[in-house]
Amino acid sequence: MDLIARLRAGLPGEAILTDPDVTGSYANDMASFCEAGTPAVVVLPRTVEQVQHIMRTATELRVPVVPQGARTGLSGAANASDGCIVLSLVKMDRIIEINPVDRIAVVEPGVINAVLSRAVNEHGLYYPPDPSSWEQCSIGGNIGTASGGLCCVKYGVTAEYVLGLDVVLADGRLLTCGRRTAKGVAGYDLTRLFVGSEGSLGIVVRAVLALKPEPPGQLALAAEFPSTAAACEAVCEIMARGHAPSLLELMDRTSIRAVNAMARMGLPDSTEALLLAAFDTPDPAADLAAVGALCTAAGATEVVPAETAAESDLLLQARRLTLTALERVKSATMIDDVCVPRSRLADMLDGTAAIAEKYGLTIGVCAHAGDGNTHPTVCFDAADPDESRRARESFDDIMALGLRLGGTITGEHGVGVLKKEWLARELGPVGVELQRGIKEVFDPLGILNPGKLF
Repeated sequence: MDLIARLRAGLPGEAILTDPDVTGSYANDMASFCEAGTPAVVVLPRTVEQVQHIMRTATELRVPVVPQGARTGLSGAANASDGCIVLSLVKMDRIIEINPVDRIAVVEPGVINAVLSRAVNEHGLYYPPDPSSWEQCSIGGNIGTASGGLCCVKYGVTAEYVLGLDVVLADGRLLTCGRRTAKGVAGYDLTRLFVGSEGSLGIVVRAVLALKPEPPGQLALAAEFPSTAAACEAVCEIMARGHAPSLLELMDRTSIRAVNAMARMGLPDSTEALLLAAFDTPDPAADLAAVGALCTAAGATEVVPAETAAESDLLLQARRLTLTALERVKSATMIDDVCVPRSRLADMLDGTAAIAEKYGLTIGVCAHAGDGNTHPTVCFDAADPDESRRARESFDDIMALGLRLGGTITGEHGVGVLKKEWLARELGPVGVELQRGIKEVFDPLGILNPGKLF
């Protein structure tokens, strides 16, 4: 019996896609410079039992399986390999439970981040992780890549909100790990092991997520600086003084000018860096005043605090438009994801500017400045082979810079295909050996998302 026939024995017909024109549309995520193969079939299960059937079939026939969420990732982690089963989890999109007493939500992997966020808001609760693609990305994908977002400076990343998981293993067995309780330290923390594993250890089919009380509405300020060094000094002072902003974002000159060109925001051409801060504390105006004073002391030429939520939204609009504006600069972009210690943020931005000059490219940087996570965006002409080569080389130089500064090659986008060579450099040979050993325990046949991570 062939692969398709085996799958049909445990799946409804509409859950199996074989038309090459359709299956080809599932071949890749949103990453540049990442090869993708041709899948043999795309399956869209709706139940845990159907996922188990798929994995048992894959194990029996030794067929690779590539798990996918909404495919908004930026590292190629969801890219198909030749002859694989693409296992799309978008149809498993139920919010099973929201429990205000235990402050948890139980969800399937296909639930969209924004849908969950709005649902828990109705109970006076808050699910903090908020990737920029939160209106499209799925919880399963967020777990697979350990996603972050704008609020991480105060509330942390996805890993800190995953309490428990149900995972279908490579051979079809169902593993339940973690807990529903506020505390729990029984055994090895397998739950954390799956977070960020990019579907290489198992298929997440259910997640228990921690929730927080919904905070008050936030107020924001914008501060203009004559240099990135001055803006980064302000960031360091804000954090060193013990402030807890709900958002602390930075845009460099290239990003500012791109946004100005697209949206006519009216920011002065002399602005070299724009720092955006927000607070959702009981008295955000007082916090903004204190942070505004620190910005002025660091050399800000203009500090504009908002007095209303509507004004805050206007101030934050430039940051939200950054990627769209940079995409208009050239026909293609590569978004890097290097995280460095906050104290080295200025070195990271200045180094990236030097790399842009070295390769003759436009590279705009926006950053989650409060946690040192930078997103250098390389703009290039994909139809120009030489410019494409320079773009890829500059991307690598940026990662090397981040490692020299004591940082990491990815703060929230994951490794996938794009950065697997660099993962080995960051981990070192002992680290790689141990991680490969863990992979072999969970996936001895190597059928789960092959070719990703390392």
